[in-house]
Amino acid sequence: MISDAQRRPLSWANWRATVYHGLPASLYGTGRGDGGYLAFIGRISPEKGVERAIAIAQQASVPLKIAAKVDNVDREYYNSLVKPLLDAPRIEFIGEIGDREKGSFLGNAMALLFPIDWPEPFGLAMIEAMANGTPVIGFRRGSVPEVIDEGVTGFIVDSVDEALAALPLALALDRKRIRSRFEERFSAERMALDYVALYEAVLGTGTVNTLVLASTVDQPTRDAA
Repeated sequence: MISDAQRRPLSWANWRATVYHGLPASLYGTGRGDGGYLAFIGRISPEKGVERAIAIAQQASVPLKIAAKVDNVDREYYNSLVKPLLDAPRIEFIGEIGDREKGSFLGNAMALLFPIDWPEPFGLAMIEAMANGTPVIGFRRGSVPEVIDEGVTGFIVDSVDEALAALPLALALDRKRIRSRFEERFSAERMALDYVALYEAVLGTGTVNTLVLASTVDQPTRDAA
């Protein structure tokens, strides 16, 4: 599985391990975060919480750039509930962007807002931001508490008010340290090594009890379950 949270609906299953997603370390570099805006990236859908992101940015009086696509299934939600909010001051909807644009979009952002309202299995946007040294403010849903290292790569919150309180703390985080933690926990190399170790354990050529998954500096070793 790609997170412990993903196991919960089927907790009785014979899961062997959790292996978190990874990205090539060379894909992004540490950004300066000097663009003067907060970022939201992903889909415009009720579970992704763009309305919360807008509320946070508006109450903080900070510009928000929204890089997101609108699927046909979410078009009515977008037109009725989101589109009217885009006329607010400091809110900019730039639409869907590709991988080439993500580096500058996330690297220049002060922080990524990840205000989801569903049990997110992983959330690649979080580690994409971290790969650029950008802190993440995420709502406590699904895998968010597993992906964000509180006070190191970002903050985990339960409300718009808590997100507002966390914002100045997030902006003070060390972007180089965020990037370093990404390399430790979410590089493609780490992911590949974890899968190799898992396959060896399943095939009986490795030792399950010493299988190290989702490596971190200060988190415990995850044994295959």
